[in-house]
Amino acid sequence: MRELDAITALLVRDLRSFFRSRSQLYSSVFFPLMLLAILGVGVEDGLDPRNIDDYVTFLTPGMIVMTALFSSTFSSATYYQDRDSGILRVLFASPHSQRVILLGKTLSSAVIGVAQALIVLGVAAAIPSINFHWQYGVPGSIALTAFAVVLLNLFLSGLGQMLASRIRSMQGFHLVMNLVLLPFLFFSGAFFPLDELPIWLSLLGRINPLSYGVDLMHLSLYAQNSDGYFGVPVDLAVLTLLSVAVFYAGTSRHTSLER
Repeated sequence: MRELDAITALLVRDLRSFFRSRSQLYSSVFFPLMLLAILGVGVEDGLDPRNIDDYVTFLTPGMIVMTALFSSTFSSATYYQDRDSGILRVLFASPHSQRVILLGKTLSSAVIGVAQALIVLGVAAAIPSINFHWQYGVPGSIALTAFAVVLLNLFLSGLGQMLASRIRSMQGFHLVMNLVLLPFLFFSGAFFPLDELPIWLSLLGRINPLSYGVDLMHLSLYAQNSDGYFGVPVDLAVLTLLSVAVFYAGTSRHTSLER
């Protein structure tokens, strides 16, 4: 019970800190929406319609994944603020284990990422030029999309915490996260279908964890059938396995307080 109180207290503390940081809130929500408008509306006429039908709607799941990715990265970076200010040392000196402390912090990153991604989904659904097909009905499609967002944020938050506990500087953390996550994003099917890529790039996309989140959202929001997609059972199985494993690994690592 004491562990649950500690996790809840850390979750509430990080959420309050996040909402006080308006620049992080605005940039992580408005940047994907701005990119959606620029790429979706501005570039749509220049794309081959035989490859992608209604590109702005096709792009929306990718923007939701991008929101989750950036939000988890920024939230995981609070580890360095707490370490440099001495708060993390105080927390680790408490009766609770490091795992409980890291679980509370990582959980806050996941909650923030989920909330921001769902805001982007809600705004996108209200834009007239974005025509969601809701293949599984509106409630079912929203539920699948929300579940994909939750699993992706658990995966990304766990990965961020795993790297933050091993990389000593915030600059190095952001460099490594960009090096790892930006290729994940671009080869996830977020911006173009994987089957339109050369074979070797298509294979990279199929071993990319983000591809299964994008695929599940495309099936829920964009596609009219399952042809050419991994399929909901495969997406759910892969995302669940990876998110649980990486989230567990991220909260289980021994953390150094050295700068």
